[in-house]
Amino acid sequence: MSGPPSSLIENYLRKTGFWHMTNIGRGCKLDSKHISAFVKRWRPEKDTFHLSCGECTITLEDVQLQLKLQL
Repeated sequence: MSGPPSSLIENYLRKTGFWHMTNIGRGCKLDSKHISAFVKRWRPEKDTFHLSCGECTITLEDVQLQLKLQL
């Protein structure tokens, strides 16, 4: 997202508790080499990343915890 969301949806985002998500990624630099490395290790048939230490699965619960979403 390049800027703040439209004022037309701001109230909806606030009411649903998703307003904080509009700031995710701001101020973060994306490293294309790291992103490419993860993409190469993604196994869509298993929904996992295949890493040297083993397989890593990202679940919806992981996303909920990382984004501090309320249940």
